[in-house]
Amino acid sequence: MANELIFFTYPSCTSCRKTKSWLKEEHVDVEERHLFRNAPTVDELMELLKLSTDGIESLLATRSQAFKDLGIDVEDMKLSELLRLMSDNPKLLRRPIITDGKQLVIGYDKPGLETLAKRKARLIAQVS
Repeated sequence: MANELIFFTYPSCTSCRKTKSWLKEEHVDVEERHLFRNAPTVDELMELLKLSTDGIESLLATRSQAFKDLGIDVEDMKLSELLRLMSDNPKLLRRPIITDGKQLVIGYDKPGLETLAKRKARLIAQVS
């Protein structure tokens, strides 16, 4: 996941559309992955979790219908079980998710996106 911006998105999601629009307006190239067709693997979720400042709560959509329907009790689950469940049921993930492997942005967070875009531009300038 390092150096390239990966954008986990779902077209029906308003925050995803706003983020995609911002990325396009700012000419930021990303690897776009449809969250439900190409969900993050357990290993990818573990890497995202390592970048998170709020732990699993930053990734888990606790207000989602999927979370309610599954009756998940986060406190009673092993992390490996929870990550597998999230990978198998991407509706449990907050979205969009954008990462360069060093920083994580979840939701439409313009300051976070700007930081990621600047970092990517610096890396490209160093290589050129």
